[in-house]
Amino acid sequence: MATPLANGRLADSLIYSDNLKGFVLAVVSSAFIGSSFIIKKKGLKRAGVSGPRASVGGYGYLKEPLWWLGMITMIVGEIANFVAYVFAPAVLVTPLGALSIIVSAVLAHFLLKEKLQKMGMLGCLLCIVGSVVISAPCTQ
Repeated sequence: MATPLANGRLADSLIYSDNLKGFVLAVVSSAFIGSSFIIKKKGLKRAGVSGPRASVGGYGYLKEPLWWLGMITMIVGEIANFVAYVFAPAVLVTPLGALSIIVSAVLAHFLLKEKLQKMGMLGCLLCIVGSVVISAPCTQ
């Protein structure tokens, strides 16, 4: 028969395990959501070459498989984010959503050849620091 102390440790272990699952899901979600913006933008650029751009009322991007891949990537990321809230408290999951900004900025630099300015780098650094400061107490 388990003692109350052992039950307390078991409960703590289960809470830690659930928080870890939520943490991992939130990070994976941010990776999917951040990359989806880049994939969709590449799809929009590709569709803009063959017809009117979406900004002027064109809808050729709906025929572009790359745009749909980006949309599916975003949906998967949002589902993972939703499921993360099942396992972990909002105070842990919500700040990790800022990581999608960093993923998007880094991928834009490498895949879209966009330049990240100093203020953008500072913003990314602040996103990381804020996410760590807010999330760190929840994972212990």
